Amino acid sequence: MSLRVSTRRPANRRRLVTSAVAFVSLGALAVGAAVLTTDKLSSSDAEVELASTATCYDMVSIAVGGRGDSPEAGKTKMLETPTGTRLPAALAGDFESDWIDQMVGAPNGQVKDGSYAAVYIEYPANMASYESSVETGVANTKTVMNAIAASCPKTRFAIVGYSEGADVTRRAAMEIGNQQADTNGKFGIVDPGNVVGVVILADAGRKDGETAFPGSASGTNPDGFDTKYQNGSGPAGAGALPSTQGGFGVLDGRVASFCSQGDLTCAMPKNTSLLHLAANVGRQLDVDAIQRDNTLTPATGADLAMVLGKIAVAAFADITSQDNWLAGDETFLDVLIKVSEPGYKPADPTTKVAAKPETDENGEPLPAESAVNLAYLPSKIAKEIIGFIGSNTDTIPVAMNDPYGQTLGPGSGHHFDYWRDADKANGKPLTSAEYAAAWLTQLAKDAQAGKPIKSKEVQEQARLTVLSATATPTTTAPTSTSTAAPVVAPYVAPYGAPVVPEAGVPAPIVDPAAPVDPNLTAIPVVPAPDAAGAVVDGSVVTTPPAATSAAPTTTAVPTTTVVPAG
Repeated sequence: MSLRVSTRRPANRRRLVTSAVAFVSLGALAVGAAVLTTDKLSSSDAEVELASTATCYDMVSIAVGGRGDSPEAGKTKMLETPTGTRLPAALAGDFESDWIDQMVGAPNGQVKDGSYAAVYIEYPANMASYESSVETGVANTKTVMNAIAASCPKTRFAIVGYSEGADVTRRAAMEIGNQQADTNGKFGIVDPGNVVGVVILADAGRKDGETAFPGSASGTNPDGFDTKYQNGSGPAGAGALPSTQGGFGVLDGRVASFCSQGDLTCAMPKNTSLLHLAANVGRQLDVDAIQRDNTLTPATGADLAMVLGKIAVAAFADITSQDNWLAGDETFLDVLIKVSEPGYKPADPTTKVAAKPETDENGEPLPAESAVNLAYLPSKIAKEIIGFIGSNTDTIPVAMNDPYGQTLGPGSGHHFDYWRDADKANGKPLTSAEYAAAWLTQLAKDAQAGKPIKSKEVQEQARLTVLSATATPTTTAPTSTSTAAPVVAPYVAPYGAPVVPEAGVPAPIVDPAAPVDPNLTAIPVVPAPDAAGAVVDGSVVTTPPAATSAAPTTTAVPTTTVVPAG
């Protein structure tokens, strides 16, 4: 498949000159201005037979673009179910992305036609309400994957997201990986065992110092893909939305979360509490309107006032629901950050403080001891001051270093490092996008070949089975009236689950010429008694004495066959 240079550029180059709220919400969470050229698929090169889930593929990549980089119903040919129901997605070729095509289009030409496809998720992809947009993207991602799996249960999936789409991808992958099967072994979204890879570029939910491959055995590459990306931990700082952090469940080890140092969407310095508060506020505002007008209008000002008022009310309600908040270490800024989360739900209201009467039942003033909480006020004020300063030591340096230009500036923004060849000069053989493209290509080749998915569980089971086969001796029959059957381990494919022989069917014989990893360590095999009670331990067979005083049958040393390594 040929690739051509894109003539399109990401839109929206306007610099924000409004408040810190507007900067953090847009600058740290959306794809803004950039002058960057990337390869993308030609529509004519990505023709498919039908834009329908009735057409099955060995592997499908689910792609989620950033702000303004999503297919639109009415303008793009959309995917449909076999019954004609329109799905919120479009096949690659029917929709083109300047950013993600380089990755999800890489397997084309590397596998046979009809084995692989990429699908772009339709969602608002805007900042009119960031949180609502992301939630819609997550819901649409799950809907599309579920529909494809219903038509093609053997199809494998990869999920790829960038910027705002990275947030969608993280949340969807976390839900999929942490599902619990029902009593019939079915999953509500899609079987997580069929999700072979997740790629997240500019992950706002990344943990501070987290490697690019969370949950992997090495930390330098995904499990099952031997090409190393980098050594050590990721960049300093966590994602701009720490509340979206969490584990990927069974998908751990199959996730690549790339972050460039200096990209504040995923590498925000630690002590920037005010910026995190601003980001939470911005997630609930119409930032598109603020950017479009370059200032607060009466409409956007009223919107901001409503959000701030709601947060203030929630903060005071949270404080008064606690027995003695003044005695604790939680600061008011901590409370504001907590209650400003778009998904914040207050605890069940209590009456421990709010319902306390100011006078007793006779109307007399309360005794002085009821006001003992005020004794904590001086220390609380000191904690507030110290806590505010300590949690914002990096806020002023970030604000003074043009965070918008650092993250999204044309030619300088680190939000676009994932495609830049300059990374190679820093000792990386591949850019993040190139590495992801190589990984997705290998996954597509494995899917076409029908190779078992290299999950941790499957690889560990294969390792133990090979070890069992190499450690199990082949014994000769002892000199007794009964013959002990040799213990034979079943043959297992290199990456597959163990083959359990059916009742009455002899187990397949292990091929002694099969290669074995010389680094594997033998594990003991549990001895099993023969029909007469003889115990076979790999070297001696002993028949227990009979009920009479007759001497027991002595032992015979069996012949042990060791499968050579290599």
